[in-house]
Amino acid sequence: MPFHTYILQCADDSFYVGHTDNLEARFGAHQAGSIPGYTLSRRPVALVWSENFGTREEALAAELQIKGWSRAKKQALIAGDWDQVSKLARKPRQILRYDASTSSASTQDERDLDAERSPAARAPQPAIVLVRPQLAENIGKAARAMLNFGLTDLRLVAPRDGWPNPDAGPAASGADLVLEEARVFDTLAEAIADCAHVYATTVRKRGVTKPVVTPEQAATEIRRFPEQSAVLFGPERSGLETDDVAVARAILTVPINPEFGSLNLAQAVILVAYEWSKGASLAQPTLVELDPPAPQADLDGMIGQFETMLDEAGFFFPPDRVPTTKRMLRTMLTKPGWNAQEVRTLRGVLSALARPRPR
Repeated sequence: MPFHTYILQCADDSFYVGHTDNLEARFGAHQAGSIPGYTLSRRPVALVWSENFGTREEALAAELQIKGWSRAKKQALIAGDWDQVSKLARKPRQILRYDASTSSASTQDERDLDAERSPAARAPQPAIVLVRPQLAENIGKAARAMLNFGLTDLRLVAPRDGWPNPDAGPAASGADLVLEEARVFDTLAEAIADCAHVYATTVRKRGVTKPVVTPEQAATEIRRFPEQSAVLFGPERSGLETDDVAVARAILTVPINPEFGSLNLAQAVILVAYEWSKGASLAQPTLVELDPPAPQADLDGMIGQFETMLDEAGFFFPPDRVPTTKRMLRTMLTKPGWNAQEVRTLRGVLSALARPRPR
């Protein structure tokens, strides 16, 4: 079965990147507005690029890689301009900035997203195994936590209320592919039959003696393993039973307040998924490309405009302090590294102050 990574161009001219095993049906769902999330309020959408892959993991890796590309690089990919794609792959200057949008349409930094070179890409992603989960909402929240950090292999062992369960969908907040591909097993042994490395999450003493690791240590180990790994999470009320922990190779736990050691299911999943993501090819939305700095002539013109207006306002006084004051002013205005748009904007502000419009 082929899997597809695709790019949609939305009505607001932004891009959405996704992957699916049925491109025609998924595109139709985006068009019809039956997929909650980014494209729902940005229809109509147009399919502008797609590529086929042999496995879902490859398609997901491509999706996550392209999501981290700048808009210019996405446009070059859509146009098939591989010279431009290669040119834009050079490492840009970066700056940390809070960005309220975490959608795939955000302009993000060009990081080292070469999946073939990433150790995490070579290792199979760990399976997240929920043992006897009780509430469908918690399964949905766990799926959301997984997809946030690039995990898609969800396995359910004897869910209390059966599966599929419509109550999981809203809680997943768009992580539908994780829910759709979730596999259900009657026993824990069946769920982990293909796994060579199994970690049991618990913060309680369970009467078994096994190696104990943190999520960070487990993620490091899993990325080294060529075999399939799994992380077990117990029911919401009581966690894994002693017999469940006994089948694992190691216990995964976190330092936690001994007076209050209660984590909900999604919180526990996100701790593990986040540590895994540190070695995966994921984009960081808060890193963006810096525009190039303005030419020196433009900056000098802005400073000159400042000095003229300040001189007319009688700011430069006493006369013997004028050179020092102007030097300080220039130092202040050259510290930020203004780009061309910022210089134009500030000069527009100054011009408005010099020639205010009548009210």
